[in-house]
Amino acid sequence: MMILLKDIVPSAANSVNTKFILLEKGNIRASKKCVVVNGVNKLQETKECMTLVADESASVHFLLWNTECEAFEPGDIVQLTNGIFSYHRNKLVLRSGRKGKAEKVGEFTMLFVEKPNMSEVQWQANESDAKKLKESVTSTELQKPPS
Repeated sequence: MMILLKDIVPSAANSVNTKFILLEKGNIRASKKCVVVNGVNKLQETKECMTLVADESASVHFLLWNTECEAFEPGDIVQLTNGIFSYHRNKLVLRSGRKGKAEKVGEFTMLFVEKPNMSEVQWQANESDAKKLKESVTSTELQKPPS
């Protein structure tokens, strides 16, 4: 079931199925990490790239990994299946994760809004259900001048 970006909430589960347009793409950042392959330590290069994506309801930061970094460009319409909306390096981002899939399904023809940015929403525990979070306040709301 496809959901709008305004309806995503932080979760440890790969459960986000949505479609959006890629608006901005940051620089690709490469790093190396040590992994064990068949009992042998190897240096493995990883790439990541932060992007801004949006649909008709909201925007969010979307993290691209490895081959995804070169696969998508601004203007691409992307369908995300089994994505995850969680913290990465202390930032709330949407990403495909290990179990998800991001696929280009079109270009340039999609209505979108840039606010609210769901990566900037402050979340807090829901008193009625400890397993769920609720939206507290967005950082853009904090910046609004008084009326």
